[in-house]
Amino acid sequence: MTLAISPAARAALEEWLGHLRALDGRAEKTVAAYGTDLRGWLAFLAEHRGGTEGVKGLADPPVADLRAWMTHERERGVSARSLARSLSAVKGFTRWLSDRQGAEATALLSSRAPRFRRKLPRPLSIEGASDVLETVGDDARTPWIAARDTAVVTLLYGCGLRISEALGLTGADHPLPEVLRIRGKGGKERLVPVLPVARQAVARYLVLCPFETAPAGPLFRGARGGPLNPRLIAAAMERTRNRLGLPASATPHALRHSFATHLLAAGGDLRAIQELLGHASLSTTQTYTAVDAARLMEVYEKAHPRA
Repeated sequence: MTLAISPAARAALEEWLGHLRALDGRAEKTVAAYGTDLRGWLAFLAEHRGGTEGVKGLADPPVADLRAWMTHERERGVSARSLARSLSAVKGFTRWLSDRQGAEATALLSSRAPRFRRKLPRPLSIEGASDVLETVGDDARTPWIAARDTAVVTLLYGCGLRISEALGLTGADHPLPEVLRIRGKGGKERLVPVLPVARQAVARYLVLCPFETAPAGPLFRGARGGPLNPRLIAAAMERTRNRLGLPASATPHALRHSFATHLLAAGGDLRAIQELLGHASLSTTQTYTAVDAARLMEVYEKAHPRA
């Protein structure tokens, strides 16, 4: 399909993707996904219109072409959620290109994305999260690996870190401060308070770790001394949830969900939780209010005498 895209259109696409990386600070995975979406859009237009498309024709495409593309995507099995992401990429590229070309793409930019129901985060209960922290190291081969796995999951639940953020810590971050500066998605920085229990878990791991902690080296090590592979933490979580009888949704990322949900249930401010999680949009954080409401209704239905 890529061969159907004109050299000028391909060059414009690569320039836009470079713009996202350099100026918008988008994560590389996001940029790559947008590139795939846009190449599909440009190739569709070339086939739909019967020839390769120049830059000017892309700056203000007819809404009918957009609708035809959306129909084509749905017919080949693309989900509403994925199509909404692709449409976001198309709009972003078109807006950027129309500004450069002096075109007016209001009609396309006002097109609505297909509706889809967001999947709610599936956190653990407070008891379940506590049990994970207490037992995740039980099956480890050595005490230092047990301490390592415990330290990692304590950071995920105690600080709301993503697994990539926890494993991205280096020796320069030791000893952990009371407030940790985290570089998250898109290179955005945020400040995260570190609970004493998390600092203690990391300190205990480093006392037992047989490898030297260099300032530029990874804080968390694999069995041979290299950077810790996130799959090993996922495997430790899988063994732990099987032992504890927790659902398959009890993954490392579920601990981050649990952090947010439990803070909200305890009266935490939604804006503050947004900052702690590093969400760019408050609407992303607001999904946790739906989780809290769903749990409230579950308790209500179980406990109310007329339920």
